[in-house]
Amino acid sequence: MNWAELVPLAFSRLAAARLRALLTMLGVIIGVASIVALVSVAQGATSGITNLIEGLGTNLLSISPGANTSGFVRGAGGSADTLTTDDAEAIAQVEGVAQVAPQVSTMAVVVAGSANTTTTVSGITPAFMPVRAYEVWRGSFISAAEYAAGLRVAVLGSTTADDLHLGASAVGSDINVGGVPFRVVGILQPKGILDDQVYIPLPAMRDHFVAGHSLQSLSVSTEHADQIPLTKFRITELLRRRHGIAQGDAADFTIIDQAQLLSAFGTITGLLSLLLAGIASISLLVGGIGIMNIMLVSVRERTREIGIRKAVGARGRDIMAQFLVEALVLSLAGGILGIVFGVAASALIGTLAGWGLSISPTTVVLAVGFSLAVGVIFGVWPARQAARLDPITALRYE
Repeated sequence: MNWAELVPLAFSRLAAARLRALLTMLGVIIGVASIVALVSVAQGATSGITNLIEGLGTNLLSISPGANTSGFVRGAGGSADTLTTDDAEAIAQVEGVAQVAPQVSTMAVVVAGSANTTTTVSGITPAFMPVRAYEVWRGSFISAAEYAAGLRVAVLGSTTADDLHLGASAVGSDINVGGVPFRVVGILQPKGILDDQVYIPLPAMRDHFVAGHSLQSLSVSTEHADQIPLTKFRITELLRRRHGIAQGDAADFTIIDQAQLLSAFGTITGLLSLLLAGIASISLLVGGIGIMNIMLVSVRERTREIGIRKAVGARGRDIMAQFLVEALVLSLAGGILGIVFGVAASALIGTLAGWGLSISPTTVVLAVGFSLAVGVIFGVWPARQAARLDPITALRYE
């Protein structure tokens, strides 16, 4: 018998017991759907994180005080007071540096009318917006003139504006930041990260909240992306000289670039994808066992049929091929249905999470291949059992 005869025969045999076939495929359907959905979620999360990191600014270096001893990314605002405004001015003169945006932050209660929220208040310079790639939704960012005059003006992040129930008409109104009145001059476009902030001029921050010359972070933009490694090296050497750090000693500052952030998160999400796919594969294993079980039952039920087919000239390999094709049809049909359900689940999760549908063709191909492999692996034993039946014994089977 050839494949053109075996495939329709397999479908007709499975159609005769539709409910049993569907229940048998259920394990494969769940397994494939889980793999597609979970890997898609991991890929979507990776894409979302990548977009957020890239949205922090272009050609960006982030400098924070204190040594990075964990091997991972330090948050802004280290406990050591090793980064100062003098360092920021010196870094601005380094070759390859486009702009420098120092930052000092604290937590404060912000009040607007009857609404209030506790959020991060950051003292910054006018360079902060271009360095960190922010866009203004309404009003304007802190201008050089407002900064130089030390005016009490504030720019609200989108989340903070929402928490205070402030819209476009809030520009020009007054809010209370930590007990100090400030005039709202702008509201920022949402970025999906660091939107829960209030930005004020650094001189106003020094006057009313955090005195001194220490900084909690420095954002540095380079002139070109290919200059990032060299500029990072130059800044490192500059700060080590300024801070009197000998060669071989640990630095009292940390410089992180976007490539490091993307690499760190890429490693985490990659491991997460493998873990989730491994867990989902257990369902496929269970589905394969179900296929083997039902095929063994089918061999027992069709023993006399096998005996008759052998008696009229069917070879053992014909019988084996018939049962193996039935197992493959079961697993492939389950895999296709699993892909449909997995894509639907991925689309729903992506819509709710905001990153949209993220399906890799490789994932679909691997899911189909895996389901076919399950059919072959777990279908061979029942097929061999059927092929090895003695025709005389099979004809006598009741």
